[in-house]
This record gives sequence, structure tokens and C-alpha cells, in this order.
Amino acid sequence: MRDRWQRHRWPVGLVSALACLGPAVATSPATAADARVSTRVAPDGISWTEDLSRVGSDDVNVRHSPGGLRVLARDFRTASAESGRGYGARVLAPRTLDRPVNRVRAELTARLPAGARVAVEVRGRSGDGSWTEWREVAATAVTLPRTVSTVQARLTLTDASGLARVGGLRLTADRGPEPRTGAGAAAFSARVFATREGLVGGTTANGHVIQPNDHFVALPSRRGLSPNGSGQYSVQVCGPARCETAPVWDVGPWNTRDDHWNPSSVRESFQDLPQGKPEAQAAYETGYNGGLDASGRRVLNPAGIDLADGTFANIGLTDNGWVTVTYLWTGGQPGTSFPTWGTDVRIRQQATTASTEVARLAGPTRVNVRCQVHGRRITVDGITNDGWSYLPDYGGYVSTIFIDVAEAWLPGVPTC
Repeated sequence: MRDRWQRHRWPVGLVSALACLGPAVATSPATAADARVSTRVAPDGISWTEDLSRVGSDDVNVRHSPGGLRVLARDFRTASAESGRGYGARVLAPRTLDRPVNRVRAELTARLPAGARVAVEVRGRSGDGSWTEWREVAATAVTLPRTVSTVQARLTLTDASGLARVGGLRLTADRGPEPRTGAGAAAFSARVFATREGLVGGTTANGHVIQPNDHFVALPSRRGLSPNGSGQYSVQVCGPARCETAPVWDVGPWNTRDDHWNPSSVRESFQDLPQGKPEAQAAYETGYNGGLDASGRRVLNPAGIDLADGTFANIGLTDNGWVTVTYLWTGGQPGTSFPTWGTDVRIRQQATTASTEVARLAGPTRVNVRCQVHGRRITVDGITNDGWSYLPDYGGYVSTIFIDVAEAWLPGVPTC
């Protein structure tokens, strides 16, 4: 069958923590022709057409030409997940809306030869700055765990032929029934097996070129993948020596659709496994899935997280081993959200540099501040401040100098 443009009409959801969805992607013209679904939305829906042409630093191996968005190098693979050839990703600009929404639908126009694939993923940001996880387009609209004021989309392409073209993407957001929320719940933690990623010089799934002594992690799902350079999805990983907070910049090890930190009911794959158990661990320990990963490879270790070299060494590992991982974005996000700046920033048990270190922020990260206190006065880069911010997700204080706002005393944050 000859390649041709197809219009894929998918009622899309940014998915709640209580819902389950399967993959909804375009794979070939024949499949696409059978995938037409009504796009009717509520009368108060907000619709817009995405600009696919402005390729930037958050994007990976894509180019826009008069024919549409396409992969740049058809042999390109990402590092940890050993993705198929012709991987590309386009992170579109966030769209701030004039009213709260909790549901998003998408209409994609694409020309896909046999074997090519394009996935539409969407997320939302609340007024406190926190993002929902990325969710792939579903066959029906799904309600968000909370209403959001900003919506962002991401396109992920796999095209070894180099012939696929994405011509357009139109999104529509509206507001459905209010979701049930678990506000105030602590961020989820689990004991998982960690391996060292290495692969210096390789490129991660978000476009970061891996450096010596780098600080980031890989998780086996794109749902918690941060844009390049950001810590919007970060984990606290605790090893034999100390804990470190590191951003999620790659996808792997073993699987790419195994968000094992989510409740089984909303896990993208392997929903018969308990929350916190990676598929690779179950395959290695008990022969789950015949001892294979989702790609049919024999699982040779129980890894559920990859650590970049700097993170691996900093937490005290000298060989692959078990660590405790807290998936920081999964909590109820108590407090007010702020960005940080700086690298290797220490979090202390008390509001003083003489206090025990409880964690580190490897790079810029968005954190939740519950309250603030006056503590030991310190000076960094010519800035002096005695303000310290309490971060409930880490159980400690960070100097407010490292909170990326102009004010020395954070606005709207109570005193501890």
C-alpha cells in the first residue's frame, strides 16, 4: 500500500491515577484508516493547533521541513533503552488556558509507512507549578487527577525508514467530572535494584548528551521523563553512603512502558504486578513473562533504575546493588512549588550548614516548600541570606539562596 496522509481522530486523555489505558498510536496507513473516532467535545472546549515547526533544544533527532515533522537521522538510537532505530521526540510549547480543564483530546495528521510509529503524549500543570505525568493518547477521554491551567503535548516518533511525516496536531481541552484526589499523600518509595548507566557520549531519550561523572537517572517509562535540563520529574535515590536527588533524563533499563511506581490499576503495562516491583525484577526472580522483558530479551538482572556515573558514585555504590528510590512527583505535593538553581546543592536536617546532610539536588529541580525559617546566614555567589526552606519531600532544609526567586523571604510561604 502506498504511503498517504491520514487524519487520526483520538479523544485523548491526560490520565488520572485511577484510570487504565492502553497504547493509542498510529502504526501504518492501514491501521490509521481504521482508527477514526468521534472528536465531539463539550461546548466550552478550547481548541488550538500546535506549531510543529519550531524545533529546539528540548527536541531529539527531529527536523521540520515543508513535508512536515520527521526524524533527522534514521539510524539514531537512545542510550539506556536501546530504542529502535529512527527515534525522535518533539516537545511542544506549553499552552496556558483561560479556564481550568481536566481532559484533552487530539487530532493528528500524519503519513506513516509500514513499521513507522508516532505517539501523542500529553500532560497538564496546576497553578502550583506541578505537572501531571505524561500520558499517551487513549481511545477515550480520561479525567486528570486534578484540574490544570496549562497543557503540553509531546510527539514521539520511531521511523527507521526516514519517510514518515507528521503534518499537524490539533488539541481540544475541556472540563469533565471532578476527579477523586489523594491530596496530601506521601511520595511513593520502593526498594529497587540499580545499575550503572555509563554510556558516556551517548544521547538520552530527552536529548541530553551523557557526560563523565554525570548526575541523572533512567526509569523504564516515558511517563516520568523530564525535558532536557529540567528536574520536573526527579527521584531521591538513597544508597550505602547518602541520598541524592537526580532528574529523570532517560528511559530504561530493560523496558520502556513499565511505570512500576504507579498503582497497578493505572500502570501502563504488567498490571498484574504489585506497585513498586519492576517487570525486570519479577522476570529475573520468578520467571515472570517467561523470564523475558517486553522486547523478548532474556532478563539478566533485576534492574528497575539506571544511575548516571556521578549519581552512582555519590550515593556510595561500587557495584550494581539495591537502593531506595522515592518518586518525588507522585506525592500530594504539600506546600508551594518553586524552582531551584545550582548543582550539588545540599539539603540539611536543620537550618544550618553544620547539620547532617540528608540529600542533594544534583541540578535545577522544582521543589515543594512547606515553610521557612531564619537559620544560619550564608553567602553564595555574593548573595547573603539567613532564610532556609523546609522541603517535606526530602525531610530537610535548603538555603533559600538556592530557590530561584528574587525575594530573600519566599512570598506566600508560612514560617515553620
